[in-house]
Amino acid sequence: MKAFHCDHCQNLAFFENTRCTRCLRQLAYLPDLAAMASLDEAEDGTWTSPWPLAKGRAYRLCQNYNSMGICNWAVPADDPNPLCTSCRLTEVIPNLSRPGSIERWQRLEAPKRRLMYGLTQLSLPVQSKTQDPENGLAFQFCSDEDTADDKPALTGHDAGVITVNIAEADDTERERRRVQLHEPYRTLLGHFRHEIGHFYWDRLIRDSSQIEAFRSLFGDERADYAQALKDHYSNASPPADWQQRFVSAYAATHPWEDWAETWAHYLHITDTLETAAACGLSLRPAHANEPALQQITLQSADRSVAFDQLIADWFPVAYVLNNLNRGMGLPDAYPFVLSVPAIEKLRFVHDVIAAAPLEAPSAP
Repeated sequence: MKAFHCDHCQNLAFFENTRCTRCLRQLAYLPDLAAMASLDEAEDGTWTSPWPLAKGRAYRLCQNYNSMGICNWAVPADDPNPLCTSCRLTEVIPNLSRPGSIERWQRLEAPKRRLMYGLTQLSLPVQSKTQDPENGLAFQFCSDEDTADDKPALTGHDAGVITVNIAEADDTERERRRVQLHEPYRTLLGHFRHEIGHFYWDRLIRDSSQIEAFRSLFGDERADYAQALKDHYSNASPPADWQQRFVSAYAATHPWEDWAETWAHYLHITDTLETAAACGLSLRPAHANEPALQQITLQSADRSVAFDQLIADWFPVAYVLNNLNRGMGLPDAYPFVLSVPAIEKLRFVHDVIAAAPLEAPSAP
């Protein structure tokens, strides 16, 4: 994530802000410019920004910005859709008649917007189900009470539809599930990044020339997926050697899950590195045997940054993140050790993204 500033007073502005904390100007994220900007309301109800790069552009606030504080994005004034490019991808929202549903919806949309930002930075193709009913993307936020036959609402991906059980937006419930499933890391943003990995497997791997290279690294995805999940959840522990071959224990379940977990970790790494670079992070330890970092090499617009450089930057950043968390009495921010096979799988993800069509996420 970049470091944003109010273009009116230059105060630091975070990605989720709706108002500058110094000058109190209205703020919104402008997806067409990939930036936070201050806004002035025009007589016709549209908004303009004094930011020079936004000169001549008019906006409306996302309908979810105006209604219940769900969103803080803007929509170009000539776009007929009342929702921003992130919110319009959500086809099913929580049942707002139930207590706490609005708050859970807010907590779900915020990391989804971060996901969309990250996809934009990587210029990955995204189309909505409206644009492409067969290959497009949609989100559904459901609860167990809203499903048929009293079946639980399972978080997952199916043919471009990503479903997230809104119970995951409850910190206590998510922590309970994390402990129950023996997971060192379980976050809403992690869910989104994992499930979008399944979406991109369909888009970039399934019918492509990359399929055999995928199978040589991750295994044959034609293995029985339902049985693999059953085996995973019935066994108390993953394979004893999973750390030597996979990025996480869950990745050992099936090649599809190995891909999705590896994809999610790649997004964790690239987004965190961008944040660290934007903050000017460097490490100059007193001892030569400690990780050092002079300057982070950001992913460029044409996705040409060498993978080896990304990994070289990542190890010292993960080192300092984990040690800072321990200093606060918190769990490690990145509680994973990347083995050589896991790194090679990350390299494959990097190469697949570099070869993907250059297209910024958009939805009508």
